[in-house]
Amino acid sequence: MDLELAGKRALVTGGSRGIGKAIARALAEEGVRVVISSRDGAAGAATAADLARDTGGEVHALVADTRDDAEVDALVAGAVALLGGLDIVVNNAARPGSAAPTTPGIAGVVSEYLLDELNTKLVGYLRVARAAAPHLVANGWGRIINISGLAARQSGTIAGSARNVAVSAFTKNLADELGPKGVNVTVVHPGATRTERTVETVARKAAAEGITPADAEKALYGHSLIGRIVEAEEVAAVVTFLASPRSVAINGDAIAAGGGSPRAIHY
Repeated sequence: MDLELAGKRALVTGGSRGIGKAIARALAEEGVRVVISSRDGAAGAATAADLARDTGGEVHALVADTRDDAEVDALVAGAVALLGGLDIVVNNAARPGSAAPTTPGIAGVVSEYLLDELNTKLVGYLRVARAAAPHLVANGWGRIINISGLAARQSGTIAGSARNVAVSAFTKNLADELGPKGVNVTVVHPGATRTERTVETVARKAAAEGITPADAEKALYGHSLIGRIVEAEEVAAVVTFLASPRSVAINGDAIAAGGGSPRAIHY
């Protein structure tokens, strides 16, 4: 299937590593011209160079902290200047997962930590979408994909659930506003995903407990219905479809990309 993405212009925040890097790679492989952003300029530049070399595509890197209004406005303006416009936005700049509190339950939820989580993921995504939306609307076509997480559908961490549920609500509100103007907005919920970070975490646990990496991974993350955690590239494949004109029938909805959760029904 031709995804009809060749020549489209995309901004992927948090694109220097992990799921963001995999998304940028998948888009570039489909002929999309890509700008990635990260807070670490050296890491972003290295990733952009690697992706451009590997895919033969056009990949640029910009530096921005999405917790800052002015930096986000400058990021979007910079992406538009580099690409001559903007068609696709992937909001991915956030900490992967949500750290467990040191004290169990509500007593362990530090106000400043929760506020920072919301500022980074929810308000950060809002900043990017707010700056980018006029460019997509001017095209009469566009895609915004917000990377959230399956903590939106699970308890266990107040901060993790709150930030991801909030992203889902934000997505639907934005879809209702922009859908009639040709811009589809969706949210993707990755589950446990194999990235550089999870590989390092699994290796540390395996070494510390003298167990195999497979057993360490299962102990840390459990298993989905496919019997393993998903790969970053598999999440990226879902996002790439949602970024394409072929995804027009999906708007305002959440797509789970965690391999399937046992016993849960969502409709």
